[in-house]
Amino acid sequence: MTLENTQNARDFKNFDEAAAYILQLLSKQIGINSLFIAKNDSQINQIVKVHNANKELVKEGSSMPLSQSFCSLSINHGPTALVIEDVSENELTRSMKIAANYRHGTFVGVPVYYNDGAIYGTICGLDDQYYGLTKEQLSTFEMMSTLLTYVLELEKANEQIQTLTAPIVPVTKGVAIVPVIGEITAPRAQVIIDHVLEKCSKEPMEYLIIDVSGVLQINSVVGEYLLKLVNILKVIGVTPVITGIQPFMALKVPHFADALKDVLIEANLESALKQLGFVLIKECKEKSDPL
Repeated sequence: MTLENTQNARDFKNFDEAAAYILQLLSKQIGINSLFIAKNDSQINQIVKVHNANKELVKEGSSMPLSQSFCSLSINHGPTALVIEDVSENELTRSMKIAANYRHGTFVGVPVYYNDGAIYGTICGLDDQYYGLTKEQLSTFEMMSTLLTYVLELEKANEQIQTLTAPIVPVTKGVAIVPVIGEITAPRAQVIIDHVLEKCSKEPMEYLIIDVSGVLQINSVVGEYLLKLVNILKVIGVTPVITGIQPFMALKVPHFADALKDVLIEANLESALKQLGFVLIKECKEKSDPL
């Protein structure tokens, strides 16, 4: 791998980008026409990334029942590479309807696992004519499967970190606070939205206070995501309350405040809680003088 390639590998933003890069690497070493990564939920097999060389044998985004796909055979085979040199003649595939699309073609597949052993899907190669694979090439397939496991776990860990930096803090039944801290990027904003919606679907919520006083940077894209969250909350019957809008936000995203005309906006959490009927009581205990 060259220095340039290494640098590109560091720039991955998500699993999709890493998957596309891995398929490009494989295509340079293995001349089979189509290389693809499929995800399955034990019922449906969905093609998430594809690299077709000469013919579009596999279409990105397509799906079919897992049991009718070659990928199911790879999963049943286990962690080592499954090679079917002629899908029209092999006893595992010749009765499958899909085999007719690839004549005497070759299939190779390796399962992709999460760290806990659960199946994510498969990384596969497919051609509509015979393609001979060396031991080294099969070993490369297995290595790329392991690399995809590593990428999956990194993405999962990153999502958990992003969620932790915007925790949902319950105040009382039906009222919670989401303190958003740090730099907000579009991917992180989407993670926050998904996290909030998941929480609201599990627990009844009347008011959600979104505190953005800890946000370091904002742009028009991020502003749109925050507005999206506000609008979604309204649709599902949760009243959004915004606190902590800083002057630089209004300057960077001028339409942001205008779009929030019908939303309760308060300077800080204390004033927001007061608007919702909460009273903060401070108790002071006087120390008695010693005799």
